[in-house]
Amino acid sequence: MNTIDELIVPRTIPALWQAKRQNQPIVMLTAYDASFARQADLAGVDILLVGDSLGMVIQGQRDTLSVTLDAMVYHTLVVRRGAPQRLIMADMPFLSDVTVDLAVQSAGRLMQEGGADMVKIEGGPAKADIVRALTDAGIPVCAHVGLLPQRVRQLGGYRVQGRGAEDAARILHDAETLTDAGAALVLVECVPSPLGARLAESLAVPVIGIGAGNAVDGQVLVLHDVLGLNSHPPRFVRDFLRGRGSIGQALTAYAAAVRDRSFPAEHEGYI
Repeated sequence: MNTIDELIVPRTIPALWQAKRQNQPIVMLTAYDASFARQADLAGVDILLVGDSLGMVIQGQRDTLSVTLDAMVYHTLVVRRGAPQRLIMADMPFLSDVTVDLAVQSAGRLMQEGGADMVKIEGGPAKADIVRALTDAGIPVCAHVGLLPQRVRQLGGYRVQGRGAEDAARILHDAETLTDAGAALVLVECVPSPLGARLAESLAVPVIGIGAGNAVDGQVLVLHDVLGLNSHPPRFVRDFLRGRGSIGQALTAYAAAVRDRSFPAEHEGYI
């Protein structure tokens, strides 16, 4: 484990890649406003994800599908104000990337108006041309594979993906196709831990997991889950506020647990 003085500060894409090469776990956390972004910044979180999960935890919606691009731009902007030096990733909301032209326009707004450093897109090979176009336009992309929340109504709920050999191969193929198209980062959600490890080993770019085990290159959680505000948390969530005196201490504990790989524990993953 690196000492504090040796830690890379992943504020650029090349620094993220260097962190992977040096086996330094990357810490990501969602943020939706300036105050919590500032707390996460002080806690040493590497990447702040302005997630379309705001539809559920901020707006009280049943899923992410109602979140608009205007809402994403606004929340990205206020997160940027709270953490001006951190790397900010913004979700491309539902239907904002259905064509190449629309995706470039939408991502451009998130960067120009919101101050995002990169955008995240859910999908597989059908999104390869969009990832390529965004990359060619100078917009860094994180590819989101595995469980895709924007397709939850097709899936019939939030279910573990990649348990069968065929499904696991599909997810690996999705990730490889999108990184070949230029994705600088991969986020994999809700897959068996061995598949998370396989993705991290196979891909040259960093792989960030949520419910994907401990052998990926970094972890992300929803802020409200870290603070114990989910009354029915999934198994990959840990309440870091419990037993601690402040939100700042909870976020610092989360960052430390990711970096020393004590989070997630084996029982917090899927098989």
